[in-house]
Amino acid sequence: MIDAELIKKIRQIQIHASHMVNADFAGQYESVFKGRGMQFEEVREYTPGDDVRTIDWNVTARAGKPYVKRFVEEREMTVILAVDMSASGDFGTVGRFKNELAAEFCAVLAFAAVRNNDKVGLIIFTDEIELFIPPKKGSGHVLRLIRELLYFKMPRKKTDIALALDYLGRVTRKKATVFLVSDFIATDFLRPLSLVNRRHDVIAVAVGDPAEAALPSVGLVEFTDAETGEVVVVDTSSAAFRRRFAEQSAQYLDRLESQFGSINVDCIRVRTDAPYIHDLIRFFHRRHRRN
Repeated sequence: MIDAELIKKIRQIQIHASHMVNADFAGQYESVFKGRGMQFEEVREYTPGDDVRTIDWNVTARAGKPYVKRFVEEREMTVILAVDMSASGDFGTVGRFKNELAAEFCAVLAFAAVRNNDKVGLIIFTDEIELFIPPKKGSGHVLRLIRELLYFKMPRKKTDIALALDYLGRVTRKKATVFLVSDFIATDFLRPLSLVNRRHDVIAVAVGDPAEAALPSVGLVEFTDAETGEVVVVDTSSAAFRRRFAEQSAQYLDRLESQFGSINVDCIRVRTDAPYIHDLIRFFHRRHRRN
């Protein structure tokens, strides 16, 4: 049984996402993601001016006169939301957790896909595959995806992005647009990501919180690793410590984005303290210029 608070939150996200996905936003989504290309429709008799490369030689041999293959643009696209719900996402310092932001972000993408008549599927992973919902169309299906993302209760689990990518490659054979949503507190996923990106169009969505980039000066603070349970105490009143922390955090994010670029994977950075819709629209503009 889903409690009333969860139903309220689902409804709020539905209203918020529907408002975000206005005509302008939907148009940008459609212009960037144009489907998988050309799809065979029929063969017809050759007419002067047809490209000889489209001649179907098998049909031509049987009929005794030339026939060509006719193709049409395949509009329907498959979108896969591969979402990291490991314990490190259960963190936030400005009103919402990273996992909640991930759910909202995915809701906007899902509603945009449905408006474009695309199919949407969901993979929830930690260091295991927690849930797979095959791609389908319809707003009712999207609401189910949102419910699963919000209802998922993570035990103290780590992240295995390579495992999720391997699973994705096995269950999604046809080319898809994949949004890989994670805080990327993990290692050894770059090569599997590169391999999956050869078949699919993968976009990395890096979810963060401002406290992961800069620490406030509040004295001694005890930090617990959500995935391992390890506890450390740091002195945040030390300006030198805060500076090193900020520098290392910035270097990690820059290195991560550089690694994504090296394998032609686009990256969208979103944070719990900023409107993510602006980051998404900037990505649309960047991708549209490149196309």
